[in-house]
Amino acid sequence: MVRDLDGETGLLRDAGPLARIELLGVPAWTVTRHAEARSLLLDTRLVKDLDAWGLWQSGAVTHAWPLIGMIDAGRSMFTVDGAEHRRLRTKTSQALTPRRLEEIRPDIERFTEELLDDLAAQGQDGATVDLKSVFAQPLPMRVVGLLMGVDESEHAMLTQRYKAFFSMLTPQEERLALLAELDVFYTRLVREKAARPTDDLTTGLILADEGGEPLTEEEVVGNLKAMVAAGHETTIGLILNAVRALLAHPDQLRMVLGGEVSWETVIEETLRWDTPTTHLLMRFATEDIQVGDDVIAKGEGLVISYRAIGRDTVQHGADADAFDITRAAPIRHMTFGHGPHICPGAGLSRVEAAIALPALFGRFPGLRLVVADDEIRKLPVMTQNDMESFPVVLES
Repeated sequence: MVRDLDGETGLLRDAGPLARIELLGVPAWTVTRHAEARSLLLDTRLVKDLDAWGLWQSGAVTHAWPLIGMIDAGRSMFTVDGAEHRRLRTKTSQALTPRRLEEIRPDIERFTEELLDDLAAQGQDGATVDLKSVFAQPLPMRVVGLLMGVDESEHAMLTQRYKAFFSMLTPQEERLALLAELDVFYTRLVREKAARPTDDLTTGLILADEGGEPLTEEEVVGNLKAMVAAGHETTIGLILNAVRALLAHPDQLRMVLGGEVSWETVIEETLRWDTPTTHLLMRFATEDIQVGDDVIAKGEGLVISYRAIGRDTVQHGADADAFDITRAAPIRHMTFGHGPHICPGAGLSRVEAAIALPALFGRFPGLRLVVADDEIRKLPVMTQNDMESFPVVLES
């Protein structure tokens, strides 16, 4: 697990475009530079197919490895390539178009106001309140629940299950059991929607387009399971990382509140500087791939280290380690990926943050942390940039 995120990011970036790493005893490559990552994310010789991994083929890696669930999570658009990936991804993309996001904007705004009311109630008379558990965490879960037709009574259960799944403190046997529980939950949801269709993403994934090949039950379950994990966790990180960055840079916060810089710019700089996903596991080489002086050999695995990529000084300048919403150059990052597997929920995450952040600071412009910034503790996870809590005092 990551104990010093800034230190690790610097070491990876300084190691060169490609770096040799070890993931809980398993060797792999990681790409840490923007240009090389952009090229590799388009390289069809790198695939998601677990069977292309030499260590899996040989039996050196099995389901006993704690990170296997992040690679072998069932058949979905996240684990296949080419035509099959397009088939599995199409309906999800159709459900997350800009038009659809605008349609649910009033719902996101309503959820935001309700959660800000909860925040205000818990933070009365100067009481410390956890911005994560009361606001940043339930908001994306409500939104993804709305999209997928998951009842709000199930949200707390899903939040707990995913938290335990990502935690490196969870025993592997328990993690595998959690995956099985999620499979049961989503299978039941899919069967309920098949029997009683409604206007949501789950139903859309089940119903075949005219002349198209329907998704199997396993494929729908796999898509839902992975999308809740990716969409929910990413947006929590984006909201909290943006708040943290602005509180640590009060001069920049004043510029935003004064209308000198847009919230869109804040969001993009946060995504670049403090990526919600630190490392994405994993792609596998189907033949030798030359990258500079190094070769990713056939059968080897590649991790995408998005946080190091976001701090690439070649792409973002010598001050890439600085949070700066006044950057002269456009903030062109790849935090949501690049190429065919670019995150389908990127637009949704941006919309949620664009609603949540101005509403939060509009209600509580004097919001402040009650601990030093360097005392914020990270969750014991390897792939997500997530905090245990974010204790604040509300001041209007």
